[in-house]
Amino acid sequence: MDIPLAEQLRPQSLDEFVGQEHLVGKGKPIRRMIENKKVISMVFWGPPGTGKTTLARIIAKYIEANFVPFSAVAGGGVAEVRKIIAEAKNNYGLFQKTTVLFVDEIHRFNKAQQDAFLPHVEDGTITLIGATTENPGFEVIAPLVSRSQIYILNSLEEKDIATIVDRAIKFFPKHKFEKEAVEHIIKNSNGDGRTAINAVELAASLSKKITLKV
Repeated sequence: MDIPLAEQLRPQSLDEFVGQEHLVGKGKPIRRMIENKKVISMVFWGPPGTGKTTLARIIAKYIEANFVPFSAVAGGGVAEVRKIIAEAKNNYGLFQKTTVLFVDEIHRFNKAQQDAFLPHVEDGTITLIGATTENPGFEVIAPLVSRSQIYILNSLEEKDIATIVDRAIKFFPKHKFEKEAVEHIIKNSNGDGRTAINAVELAASLSKKITLKV
């Protein structure tokens, strides 16, 4: 199975992470939490392609926690939550290894499903990191919001997209990307890093020489 370029390019450290300097820059809140290895539950609120999943993975890696992805879109229910919690308790009991439960599209979970996370966030069994494109004040239950820190992720700036596009192009050393084509990709990605990478990958699949016509 071919691994999408966006997955191959996924940053593995804060130094590789692009954008969101207000959160991960020197002295900023998420960097401080990671450096102190004292991570609380949180919700990332922002548009697609701004690094929500990647940042959650990096946090788990830095604090040496198990990273467990969980998605409302994939149909995860309360029974699956209970299974994850049982495994988290077992891992901590046997290996003193904590669990970061990453809940993508958390706003798509109903109240009962969100309630299922609550006691385990409270007792520290899991560190919950939710991701949403919707205002968590309206879409996430109040008890969960009150026990989490809300962080806003912004659309990426053009300079950030340019960095990402440059990394993607390096995957295709035998291709020629004309400057105008690169600028077009950057400007039309609308601050979405994944869109930019996908555009480079698609263009490279169509021609060895990428111009505005490709």
